[in-house]
Amino acid sequence: MSSRGTAFTETMLGTVRLDGDDRDRAVRLDLRAQADTVMLPHRATEARLTGRVRITGLADDPAAEGELLISPLAHRRIRYRLSFSLSGRRITVEGWKSVSPWRPLSSMTVLPYTLYEAGKPIGAGTLRFPVTTGLLPFLTSLRFPPQAEQHMAPRWDGTPGRTEVWYTTLTDPATGSGVWLHHELVAPADGAEPYAHGWVAVFPRGGPVQHARFGPEKWQRSAQGFTADGVAAEPGQLTGSVGDFRWSLTEEPQDGPLYTFPRWSWRRPLLPAAQILPAARATYTGTVAYGERELRLDRAPGASARIYGHGNARRWAWLHADLGGGDLLEIVAAVSMRAGLDKLPPLVFLRLRKSGRTWPRRAERSAIGWAGLGRFRADIGLPVWRVTGRAGLRRIRVEVTQPQERTLSLAYADPDGAPATCHNSETADTVVRLERWWGHWRPEAEWRLAGTAHAEVGVR
Repeated sequence: MSSRGTAFTETMLGTVRLDGDDRDRAVRLDLRAQADTVMLPHRATEARLTGRVRITGLADDPAAEGELLISPLAHRRIRYRLSFSLSGRRITVEGWKSVSPWRPLSSMTVLPYTLYEAGKPIGAGTLRFPVTTGLLPFLTSLRFPPQAEQHMAPRWDGTPGRTEVWYTTLTDPATGSGVWLHHELVAPADGAEPYAHGWVAVFPRGGPVQHARFGPEKWQRSAQGFTADGVAAEPGQLTGSVGDFRWSLTEEPQDGPLYTFPRWSWRRPLLPAAQILPAARATYTGTVAYGERELRLDRAPGASARIYGHGNARRWAWLHADLGGGDLLEIVAAVSMRAGLDKLPPLVFLRLRKSGRTWPRRAERSAIGWAGLGRFRADIGLPVWRVTGRAGLRRIRVEVTQPQERTLSLAYADPDGAPATCHNSETADTVVRLERWWGHWRPEAEWRLAGTAHAEVGVR
């Protein structure tokens, strides 16, 4: 049976009065909750909280995070704990809704809370869920997504000419270093024995890229994920020892799956390849050691992804950009190897997850649009590549820079034996501009990432 979780978004409005302040200030919380189990009213469900906290004149933190305990029947409480930044200080919101069968509506929608700094109360207030304007968005946001481990098991069914990839990229916030773990199964098109291979790379801030490769070796199927001699990528755990590299990382999903390609293409592999992020965002805790250096990671942001298909495209570009505050951007732009498709410009699959919603709503929109090919365009090159496009009332412009000194080039072979080369940077720079149509184009958001974007350009 497939394991599923629960995800939803919620907005609450209210006021707060801080100690020493003579007036109430307006407060708004825009939150996203993500649980690893299906939320059921008769049991306690723990969920992760991310979102935005706004206090008029004092705070606007889009990167708040915390925990939510949902137990309306067993404990008659829905408890919130959320940390955010206020004028450079770390503040915690703590409160709970006391669920009563005699007043179900008010008890489920009113949240009295206290603000704490370093464990000391510094203010208090009340938040309310706006039923009139908030109920419909809440209900439409409710999801029960498959859990990340469901997407880690191998897909390969023994057919020649296939490749399958498990890869992880992350950024160490303490040092600015990027990490890349790549695990790959190759089933040669000529029917030869399948083999496993891959590599590990560290991109130190201000230093040369370090890497080591493992394999090729005989493929040994694992029910959980990828395993090779001394290397494993399984649900929640990444371990390995290759040359001077040693790593042991615990992965904790922070979001639901993200289908970069159409959802059906992962279930039914009809396209040349498909990619998915089992969890759109994740954190990594543990160590990555190489030579005499060691990275000690504590909830480092990143993500793992899966690819299954016939091999690499003729040329391609990829971007994973954690934009902060739970927002992220994933792009795959590629020219297919299939006859006919190889004459087209790069098809773009772009997925922007912002405020808990994914745009474009359907992955096909960025690849074909409504008016034929070319609605989204990619200009693939090095050291700079770009993607532009429009869907609905939004348009986006993305510019990615992969400086040569921060880019690692690796050559390998596809199932058909043809060589492929990827140029990867886990410390790339990215500028993302999002605009919305309101009679004319107006800026909606802009993100600038300096050395924290994960990007790649490849050729065959």
